[in-house]
Amino acid sequence: MTAAAHRPATLEDVARAAGVSRSTASRVIAGTGFASPAARERVVTAADQLGYVPNPAARALVRGGGVRLVVAVAGTSAAVLDDPYVHRVVGSAARVCAPAGVGVALHWLPLGDPRGLDRLAADRSVCGVVLVNTTDALLDAVPRSLHGRVASIGIGSAVVPSFDVDNTAGAGAVLRHLYATGRRRIAMVTGPAWLPCSQRPVQAYRHLMRQAGLPERVVDGDFTAARGRAAAGEALRRWPDVDAIYAISDETALGVIAALREGGVRVPGDVAVAGFDDIPLAGMTAPALTTASHPVGRIATAAATAVLAGRPAAPATLFPSALVTRDSA
Repeated sequence: MTAAAHRPATLEDVARAAGVSRSTASRVIAGTGFASPAARERVVTAADQLGYVPNPAARALVRGGGVRLVVAVAGTSAAVLDDPYVHRVVGSAARVCAPAGVGVALHWLPLGDPRGLDRLAADRSVCGVVLVNTTDALLDAVPRSLHGRVASIGIGSAVVPSFDVDNTAGAGAVLRHLYATGRRRIAMVTGPAWLPCSQRPVQAYRHLMRQAGLPERVVDGDFTAARGRAAAGEALRRWPDVDAIYAISDETALGVIAALREGGVRVPGDVAVAGFDDIPLAGMTAPALTTASHPVGRIATAAATAVLAGRPAAPATLFPSALVTRDSA
């Protein structure tokens, strides 16, 4: 028995058996380029006899379709790639791509320097891109060659379809819950100012506070627990009578709770705290965190599916967010 019998047949084996060059066999298998009818028949017959199964990665490269979907995340530093939110996006995208023989790669796009998109567009191994933390500048920088192969988790444009959570409605549900439970001096900890999608909850907060005739109390945030700790202290110093703090990130809200408890402030007795995202840890803390749901998996699945399907641009798709009440508020 030959060594070849112990391994899967290769394209070279097919070419040898068919009496053609490797390039001719490759064109026949890939279905691209010219090959005579006789050569095509010999290659097909040889492939069948040898049980040749084309490598999906090699086939995609031949066709220029790419073998990697890139999750490209904008941020001020590469540390954004460590965010558990990003990990959930990558995991969901991988589940979509695996049946198609497509891998998933993670890429950092430095804020204010979108040239990385040009390199991704020129890379023939890249079949498409899912943008995360999308900004207007990033959308403007999407190369024409990526049109039809890119989707955004966040804001979109006429040529880039977008998928995101309806965090305006989610924020509104949390804030109305705080109001319904008697809270009237509600402070808010925001997300990064440069991120457009983090501004929607701020707008919802300001609208509801004005509607209820309540004071607006806004503290800058960045989605981290460390900033939540600092923001809690800042809120108490600026507004000693604050009776609720709403953070638009669960991690930030957990940082707020930690700082309040360390300062002897009872949660929710003195100050109610609520977040947004409903991360797994939110239901396991003491007190458990009141929040609003964020279907990251469904959003990432929809974005990756759109890229693989080459779906044309469409209006923004917003996924609903639901209030999750627990002990903290």
